[in-house]
Amino acid sequence: MFEWDETKRLKALEKHGIDFRDAAEIFLGPYLEVAARSEVEERRYAIAPLGGRIICVVFTMRGDTIRIITARAARTNEREHYQALYDRGDPQG
Repeated sequence: MFEWDETKRLKALEKHGIDFRDAAEIFLGPYLEVAARSEVEERRYAIAPLGGRIICVVFTMRGDTIRIITARAARTNEREHYQALYDRGDPQG
């Protein structure tokens, strides 16, 4: 199950061209999960391909629910890290 703040979804869609509804799909397949720095709550990055590009979804867990915080194109180092793991057959890191 997924949840998000609708205002943040619309901002990410406008700024990054990624809808959280679509971004949630990366959790259905192999993705690279990385701890994110946050003083607010435990956050993680999920990095995986979506629609022909590699994206990064910042999320936190709320019980069994994945709360999407934002979604954007993966940065160069994130893409390279994902591709290095994916190419050797270990996308979960």
